[in-house]
Amino acid sequence: MAREKKHQPHQNHERWMVSYADFVTLLFAFFVVMYATARIDESAPQRVSESVREALKEDSFRALVSALMEENTRNPGTYSANPANHKKSTASKADAVLLEQFLPSMNFLSRELADEIRKEQVQIRLTRRGLVISLRQAAFFPSGQDVIAPETYGAIGKVAETIAKLPNHVRLEGHTDSIPIHNGRFRSNWHLSTARAISMLDLLTGEFHVPGAKFTVAGYSDTIPVDSNETDDGRRRNRRVDIVVLNLYGLNDEPVGGNRAQDELIHRLAEEKQKAIGTAN
Repeated sequence: MAREKKHQPHQNHERWMVSYADFVTLLFAFFVVMYATARIDESAPQRVSESVREALKEDSFRALVSALMEENTRNPGTYSANPANHKKSTASKADAVLLEQFLPSMNFLSRELADEIRKEQVQIRLTRRGLVISLRQAAFFPSGQDVIAPETYGAIGKVAETIAKLPNHVRLEGHTDSIPIHNGRFRSNWHLSTARAISMLDLLTGEFHVPGAKFTVAGYSDTIPVDSNETDDGRRRNRRVDIVVLNLYGLNDEPVGGNRAQDELIHRLAEEKQKAIGTAN
């Protein structure tokens, strides 16, 4: 019987093409991802900036948005992977814009209302929301009423002059202390705080002809104190109408009581710049 010839196994010399094809596929996918990423980094900040500018239509808001996006738009390669570092960088630029925008108005009002500030009838602060002019109830409103004292019209007129020159929106906020009120006109502190804000609106638009479209009105009752309601002095400071010239932050933020850390930082920067200006002069 003839012995069956054993066949040698066939060697596949084209197996390298499988690995090569896989490598080319991965390389192609890599370059597609890189291209897409480059296109996003190049155009996204510009698209976002244009959308915000179109939505807000205010010079002051455009300046703030530009400051917030300046770092990533001009130097995209320097963007920090640490969100805290990037937030700190953009916040410092926004604070700089805030100072540049509102410091002249703050200086003007500080000079013109120096007597009222010294008597603690008016307080002017630069905060994250914008420029806040607090008018204390004891000077501007009779107790338990919403009628503005005529002798305060001069001080309010200087505030009206300032806000009329700015493009920013203004929020009029009424606040009370925690002692409940219930009389023939007002059933609660909510009604009183709102009525005082509306009275300020009527005076600013009627007597001083500031356009009504600049304003919104809010009454907060005793929910946002700036001091303790346990003392007479604290309650006196809490009874106020705040005229808030809003920036971009202010459109989104509700007011805060007490001494918020970021507001304190911004106000301290404003005071330091005021002193520097005074020394230079």
